[in-house]
Amino acid sequence: METGFPQADAEHDFLRTRRRQVLSRLASWLRREPDDVSDILPFDEVVAALGRTGERRLGLQVIALESIVGSVDRTKDFDRSFRPRTPRTRERWERLARAQRRGETIPPIDLYRVGGLHFVRDGHHRVSVAIALNLRSIEARVTEVTTKIDPNGIVHRGDLITKDLRRVFVDRVPLRGRALESIEVAAPWAYAELSQAVEAWGFRLMQHESRYLDRETVARRWWSEEYKPVVRMLRQADLIGDRSDADAYLQLACQRYRLLRTHRWDDEVVDQLRAHPTA
Repeated sequence: METGFPQADAEHDFLRTRRRQVLSRLASWLRREPDDVSDILPFDEVVAALGRTGERRLGLQVIALESIVGSVDRTKDFDRSFRPRTPRTRERWERLARAQRRGETIPPIDLYRVGGLHFVRDGHHRVSVAIALNLRSIEARVTEVTTKIDPNGIVHRGDLITKDLRRVFVDRVPLRGRALESIEVAAPWAYAELSQAVEAWGFRLMQHESRYLDRETVARRWWSEEYKPVVRMLRQADLIGDRSDADAYLQLACQRYRLLRTHRWDDEVVDQLRAHPTA
């Protein structure tokens, strides 16, 4: 309950927020959740995984607080919900809470935007106080960062492994647009295996044509001359199952060579694969 006295209410706000942080950490421990579930996302690691390509200033905007998921340099001081992890920030936190309750003007925060995610450059305490007071939005000066890989799907720090491996796949197999969107695998390391498979296919193609082909050309021709026709063939033979097209292609291509020592695809090979289903 609020007392109507900003000093007392600000103190209560901080203690309540700290209590919730401690209880949340305890609940995570009891549920045996991974350590990264409650961690704030580190901006540098996210951008490194996605592959930074540029940035531009967007100016002052009103930002939904729920879209703020990370920090540039304060990942140890706050949890994923921007609750203080330690009491050492209490004095500054309560000062801002008092000002907020008195209706004083609060300066805008500074954010980086990556896709639909926002990362705090300056203003962590202001974000923490705003969330604690159940506000829904906050004013911010926004700088948009563009990346090679779409950040959609990043929830926890562990998700960066998948994004990083997909970024490396795009570096090695530079597909674009619809072709790239069609390549999705369940296991992160499958991107590395698929990269090797495409590069091996490109090497055999260059040997066959007795000329050098750059990565862009190999990627484009692999997708149109190998991947699409093979996926169509496997689908017709009902060999895809509940896997993604890319997972089925990779697993069956490896199975094909292990069983038959061949790189070709034809009805005979497909029949052999059907007779020896993969795990």
